[in-house]
Amino acid sequence: TIVTALSDNEERTRSLAAYKRAKQKNKKTSLEAEPQKKLIREVNIPEHITVKELANRMTEKSGDVIKSLMKMGMMATINESLDADTAELIVTEFGHKFIRENIEDIEKDLISKDLQAVKDQSRSPIVTIMGHVDHGKTSLLDKIRNTNVVSGESGGITQHIGAYEILHKKKNITFIDTPGHAAFTDMRARGANITDIVVLIVAADDGVMPQTKEAISHAKSAGVPIIVAINKCDKPEANTKKVKEQLLGEELIVEELSGDIQCVEVSAQTGVNLDQLLDSIVVQSELLELKANYKTFVEATVIEANIDKGRGPICNAIITNGKLSIGNIAVAGTEYGKVRAILNDKGQNINEAFASMPVQVLGLNSAPEAGDSLVTVESDEKAKELCELRSQIRKNKLTPKKIKNIDNEQAFGSLNNLKEIVEVVVKSDTRGSTEAIVSQIEDIQSEKVGIKVIHSGVGFINESDVALAMASNAILISFNTSVTKEAKHKAKVNKQEISSFSIIYELIEYVSDF
Repeated sequence: TIVTALSDNEERTRSLAAYKRAKQKNKKTSLEAEPQKKLIREVNIPEHITVKELANRMTEKSGDVIKSLMKMGMMATINESLDADTAELIVTEFGHKFIRENIEDIEKDLISKDLQAVKDQSRSPIVTIMGHVDHGKTSLLDKIRNTNVVSGESGGITQHIGAYEILHKKKNITFIDTPGHAAFTDMRARGANITDIVVLIVAADDGVMPQTKEAISHAKSAGVPIIVAINKCDKPEANTKKVKEQLLGEELIVEELSGDIQCVEVSAQTGVNLDQLLDSIVVQSELLELKANYKTFVEATVIEANIDKGRGPICNAIITNGKLSIGNIAVAGTEYGKVRAILNDKGQNINEAFASMPVQVLGLNSAPEAGDSLVTVESDEKAKELCELRSQIRKNKLTPKKIKNIDNEQAFGSLNNLKEIVEVVVKSDTRGSTEAIVSQIEDIQSEKVGIKVIHSGVGFINESDVALAMASNAILISFNTSVTKEAKHKAKVNKQEISSFSIIYELIEYVSDF
């Protein structure tokens, strides 16, 4: 009661506030006596992550993460984007465990697929014709198809990618006629290895030319079998023996000289030995044992796309597996839509298309890029989700990687036993310099990496060299030579570094550091 509370007869008890203060003091001393055990977290790491986001996922201070990066030799701000390898090192240093978030796996999960579908039916080969300009690539294909493609091209030079299907001895063969090896490599740079066989055209009167060598490098880098077709054999100045000897210098040993490369002497004008060339393609395809499933969901690659005023976006693609039908919901690159019409290579409307067939697809909301993957999905929602995911993947690939700034010993100390292959593309001012550089690069002994020159040549660094370096993830080196304006632009857009040297030992030292 109020009376008892105001009387001084009883002893005053501790107030609630005093009790709380005492409890808090005891808690503080017990915490100081026993330091709290650090929580080890599992941190999900995507392909690219900002410093701030990484710190949040580890529940560490952003400042501590930045300090750790500075110790590794990297200056980074809170909004700096780190690649997955760098993020892994940071997570490990802070004592956490990492789980790699693979965006490509998420993409695969969205694509419709039949897990029971086995590639058990043989499919026809997809052949790319490559070679030096004006050596008769399109003329040869024109003769095979018995149509006139050349006259429709500006100046008789191929401007667009076309694909054609022909029948030879009851066997279908799909030909891709490209505007040269640059387009072939640009498609490979996007992960589109659709070519099964490369037919290398060499003019008998001209021999092996710079673009021929580049085409060989591109085909070898893709790991595709080569069939040599020596064209213009009907010309009086033709010298096939000389061509075969020149090919030896490019490590292409024809069967006549005890090698394993099929070589056919043909003429695009008269049609001599064209059947023999087609026979060689059929034999090579049988050795490759090409298989597909004709019933499952479609997998295809875009080889060309444009927007037609009357018909809207048109996508030219080659199907590599499965069956495409009208009404399917297709996703090509970052574009999608319901397939409204399918046309074959002769421009005829068809209801279904199967593996190895070149087709035109109508119904996408916009034109995709050459080399993009075309797949089918179950619904519009999945199509939108897949397009967003692919946009993210494309964006990530354009983000510059930071790992090169880190001391290699610190970063890969635990991986000493794994030997990685570093590929190199070299261009020099003279043939002698090129040979000397290649010889010295290949003599470099390294415990960590193996070094391999995938292409070397004389002259300016051009767009083709940049494309090859991009597709193969190679180092691009220039020695006493310059870079063309187009190549500089392409390298800048695609974040491809070009290293220039004028002193050979500096070049060798640079490559040795890898």
